[in-house]
Amino acid sequence: MQMRPNGCVRDTTAGRRAFLRVTSLAAGALMTRGPLAWAQADHPFSSPSAVPDVKPDYRLEVSEIEWELAPKKRIRTTAYNGQIPGPLVRVTEGKPVSIDIVNRSDREEIVHWHGQWIPVDVDGAMEEGSPMIAAGSSRWIQFSPRPAGLHWYHTHAMANRDLKRGLYSSQFGILHVAPASGDPGRYDQEQFIVLHDWEPYYAASNDGSMMVSYVCGSVNGKMMGHGEPIRVREGERVLLQILNASATAPHWLALPGHKFQVLAMDGAPVAMQATVETLRLGPAERITALVTMNAPGVWVLGEAQKAFRDAGMGVVIEYAGRAGKPQEPGAVKMAWDYRVFGDTLPAARTPDVTIPLVFTSRFKGHGALDEWMVNGKSWPHTDPIVVHEGLRHRLVFDNRSVDDHPIHLHRHNFELVSIRGAATSGVHKDVVIVEAGTKVEADLVASNPGNTLFHCHQQDHMDLGFMALFRYA
Repeated sequence: MQMRPNGCVRDTTAGRRAFLRVTSLAAGALMTRGPLAWAQADHPFSSPSAVPDVKPDYRLEVSEIEWELAPKKRIRTTAYNGQIPGPLVRVTEGKPVSIDIVNRSDREEIVHWHGQWIPVDVDGAMEEGSPMIAAGSSRWIQFSPRPAGLHWYHTHAMANRDLKRGLYSSQFGILHVAPASGDPGRYDQEQFIVLHDWEPYYAASNDGSMMVSYVCGSVNGKMMGHGEPIRVREGERVLLQILNASATAPHWLALPGHKFQVLAMDGAPVAMQATVETLRLGPAERITALVTMNAPGVWVLGEAQKAFRDAGMGVVIEYAGRAGKPQEPGAVKMAWDYRVFGDTLPAARTPDVTIPLVFTSRFKGHGALDEWMVNGKSWPHTDPIVVHEGLRHRLVFDNRSVDDHPIHLHRHNFELVSIRGAATSGVHKDVVIVEAGTKVEADLVASNPGNTLFHCHQQDHMDLGFMALFRYA
């Protein structure tokens, strides 16, 4: 890492492509339920008024805003409902929800419901067949949320070289799906934590190609010290619902004097609720963790790497009756292994089909961005990956590049079965970091027919070819 003159981060690590005011997020949206006759229909802004008794459960409005990250740091960006992050969308598993998406921006947009097992036409990926929403138009959708857990919604528009589009913007928000059983869990308060990086720019890597780096970071749209602290009492059990909404950067989180008991990843409960000192989240990964507040004081929950923390990636945890300068994380061991959260005795399962997926890049010259390939081809020329409904498919993620990749599969999740050759089970995800030069194997039971997008969740990698389409036979 290098520090820029303004004290923010510039990432110059070789071989890396630049991969929480916290209170409960305001809903900021309509909550009146009504008939769903307009579900899944495109319509101009005036259409809902033609049927006055019909109202959506939520309304998301895409527009350009000016936002204050800190008193001396204002940005212009595209957001949902004029806020960062977008409104908290709370729904119940299996209970249909209707959402009116209004595009007041000057370009076509689309909203992806990340982690949901829903039909292709509402998933929000043009590559699968979901329609784009034209500038000055809107779309009313309906789906039945599943599975339960911590998920999110975000733009799925290409950015290409425009660092104000796609996930470089602020088009993201939490989608929380409550279980149909209504079990609230045992905790005293729940906090939603959204990480994001700001003011991206291109920087040269050691090999001469270009990578995306950032000036500043935030937690829930505020740089550290400029948002409301999380206020706690000694002995409270605080449930942290954490999302990394960065376009390209992974983040490590630490809280001095405390540990995280990991309950779920990407919304799915883990087999072993292990307790760890640091959390790692790649782009689009989510972690649900319980922290027992047993170290009274004023602390910083923030990036374990000081340079990123100095750039704004942190939030203050303040115990009742305590004051003073927030204490930041010191030197911590940044080690992460998904297997810690898996079964101690992995189940041996024989797949019906094995599918190799090899990740490589092609150097395009000094000052250019690398081209990315799956099995030797770049999107849109990648070959379809054929799956069969009901069968167990062993996906072999073979990363032959010098970059880590947060690999995402739409409309499904998968179970990790092998990492660096070591067996595991009981960890279900929809995003997994496949580290440079390693293999990860995951089992997919194909159970949601329809075109399904597979891609690296780094915006720059996706834009430059790292995508393929799963198709049901």
